[in-house]
Amino acid sequence: MENYIAQCVARREKVFDEIGKDGVAVIFAAPERRRSNDTFYPYRQDSNFFYLTGFNEPDAALILDGSKRESILFCRDKNPEREIWDGLRCGVSNACQKYRMDKAYDIEQFRKKLTGCLKGHKRLFFISKQNRKLDKEVLRLWFSLQTKRHKTQDICKDFNNILTPMRQIKDAVELDFLRQAAKISAAGHICAMKNVKPDMWEYQIEGIVLSEFFQFGARNPAYNTIVAGGKNACILHYIDNKDKLKNGDMLMMDAGAEWQNYAGDISRAFPVNGKFSAAQKAVYEVVLATNKAVINAVKAGVAYETLHKLSEKMLTQGLIDLKLLSGSLDILLKKKAFRRFYMHGVGHFLGLDVHDVGARKTLRENMCLTVEPGLYIPDEPDIPAEFRGMGIRIEDNVIVGIDACEVYTQDAPKEIDEIENLMAG
Repeated sequence: MENYIAQCVARREKVFDEIGKDGVAVIFAAPERRRSNDTFYPYRQDSNFFYLTGFNEPDAALILDGSKRESILFCRDKNPEREIWDGLRCGVSNACQKYRMDKAYDIEQFRKKLTGCLKGHKRLFFISKQNRKLDKEVLRLWFSLQTKRHKTQDICKDFNNILTPMRQIKDAVELDFLRQAAKISAAGHICAMKNVKPDMWEYQIEGIVLSEFFQFGARNPAYNTIVAGGKNACILHYIDNKDKLKNGDMLMMDAGAEWQNYAGDISRAFPVNGKFSAAQKAVYEVVLATNKAVINAVKAGVAYETLHKLSEKMLTQGLIDLKLLSGSLDILLKKKAFRRFYMHGVGHFLGLDVHDVGARKTLRENMCLTVEPGLYIPDEPDIPAEFRGMGIRIEDNVIVGIDACEVYTQDAPKEIDEIENLMAG
């Protein structure tokens, strides 16, 4: 993490450049989330806070003073009694050296120190609704310090407007974390393909995948794992994972590991019995061809909309070839007839969040995104029986380059012969 902390320092320097000498920024750590009564979910830091600090504890705040270019961390101090129960804390005395802060204070002193940190600044950069206890306190104090000459919209800015463009372009350390998240994610998919059999339960495959993540040190998935057999794959965010896997069905799995808070996100579809039927193969080949074509089109300067339109065109032509749609390609595209079978975008940005920040516009070098075309064929009477209730999505993760992209989820098999050979072995 030392290299990551060094990048955090560089990011804060960029923030200072953006907010200027008259600006001050305040951001809070994520709170602990209660699961029930006195038990809590595993702690996950706020993505923006982690991006600027690398600090992974709750009850913390960061103030960035533009006039002094100082980074001030507020965190829990050492407490031997609580640490016996809840685990070790960094503590105030270690914070400056470990996280390369200019100053560090106990979080209990935040209110006391806040006035001095805000005074003399003309603009506050802030993300609302991060900390219910302290949000109102910061804003109340900030506006009490301002004169009536200043307009509210000029003196209180959304900090996201600075952080979002920064987070979209990944640095070398982030790219390494993303590649490792993808490598672990791919291992989970491979393990599922090797072990799945008819009459197993979806949750058993989920357990196999998560166990493989654990083996490589990824203690948490990046999102709720989708293990969808048969027609369950036509539910885009199916996470019940409770049904028995049937011989002859396809299994669509969307699973990604989180590594150092960075997300992997891979989808693969494969036959439960290890052998594609003719109908399954026909649909799969349409989705695979679209996946490859979109990947080949990814490079800096290309608009996201161009990639999505390409996926719509190829999948619609595929649906015509499969005789699931009939008519002119242009007319079907104009009518969006494909929406019955393809109702989501071709991808999203990837990073500290699995659906990472930023508007999907023109791609730039070292952006990371998913490419995930899919077809979801409902179990309805007008659909030929061999296609009913089949959902196939093939999702890869890519890093945008100047002339092409790097597919860094290549470890997860997606060619039909690769999948069948792996499952047979």
